[in-house]
Amino acid sequence: MKKIMILGASILQFPAIRKAKEMGLDVIVVDMNPDAVGFKEEGITRLQISTIDTPKIVEAAREYRIDGIMTLASDMPMQTVAAVCEDLNLPGITPRTALNATNKAEMRICLKKNGVPVPEFYIVCEWGEFYDASKNFVEKFIVKPADNSGNRGIKLVTDFSIENLKEAYAYSKQYSRDGKILLEEYMEGDEFSVESISVHGVCNIIQITDKITSGKPYFVEMGHTQPSRYDTAKLRDIASVAKMGVEVLGINHGPSHTEIKYTAGGPKVVEIGARLGGDFITTHLVPLSTGVDMVTANIKCAIGEDPDIEKKHAKCSAVRFLQPQPGRLKSVSGITEAEAVNGVFEVGLLKHIGEIVPEMRNSLDRVAYVVVQGNTSDEVMAACEEAIKKIHFEIM
Repeated sequence: MKKIMILGASILQFPAIRKAKEMGLDVIVVDMNPDAVGFKEEGITRLQISTIDTPKIVEAAREYRIDGIMTLASDMPMQTVAAVCEDLNLPGITPRTALNATNKAEMRICLKKNGVPVPEFYIVCEWGEFYDASKNFVEKFIVKPADNSGNRGIKLVTDFSIENLKEAYAYSKQYSRDGKILLEEYMEGDEFSVESISVHGVCNIIQITDKITSGKPYFVEMGHTQPSRYDTAKLRDIASVAKMGVEVLGINHGPSHTEIKYTAGGPKVVEIGARLGGDFITTHLVPLSTGVDMVTANIKCAIGEDPDIEKKHAKCSAVRFLQPQPGRLKSVSGITEAEAVNGVFEVGLLKHIGEIVPEMRNSLDRVAYVVVQGNTSDEVMAACEEAIKKIHFEIM
């Protein structure tokens, strides 16, 4: 029986834990949180270690003699995954590729050097550098930490007063582990994600997703729809840029998730992850819209087997996230009614009763979600709206 180590036991990694078990693998799950939902699964080995504690995880991987290692929909553990792959000679990406795919500063440098279209950007560490770099922008720019994810520390800056610039610098800086932050051109245009799997060095585009965000100033992702409704010729451009970026970063084995904006100058890369997309995009939406089980494909890549990435059908799918007013979540009603709406596949809560609902600044602040499947985009969007109307939050 082959052994696979899965880094992370949150709701994001839970589908991989369950799928690996269904595939008959010996599953070793690593997470710092003893109460993580994935640890509740029966028949697994649980290791309470931080997913970014590379030395301890390498040691554990040697001890258990694993045949593969992976994470799902999370950037933070990717450098650990790569280090284990290198140490044990397992299938996967290199540490250099992992760094390029998880550190936005390294990613921008690599992509620009190799001719992949990216926004204008500046990398800084200190306030003085930040202030000087801000002078290169006229009306607005985006600030973000180099090494975080989930919209943490990202903000649009439109007020160039010293007070506001210092606030934006401090906000982004607090989310940066290595102290680096980026100032970037604000790209006007529609936003997409490209879901792909690389097999034997070939990047295979599985699906292109339309994205909805909360807009200015934090751009939290609030919904995704598949397949994209965009112009066919422009979708070809998007796929071409995504493939180029994936290849330039060196992601020649396993999944990738590329975020792109289609600007007046064409598609430009927002960022690329060497892992499956989160927000239920690849765990739910891709199989619902194409029949391709990307979680199984990811697992097979991790243990050195060829994945099945042939599309089985052509349907539509969508996810929408819900966010009530800030306060303490007292109760939620209408979940059963929402689940009964035609086309609804899943409804779930992302916060517990009694938890604080903050002002929405990143993806961790969202409260609930609805996933639907249908035959047309109009059908799935209508089902989302109908289901959302049935869910009510009581906030104290």
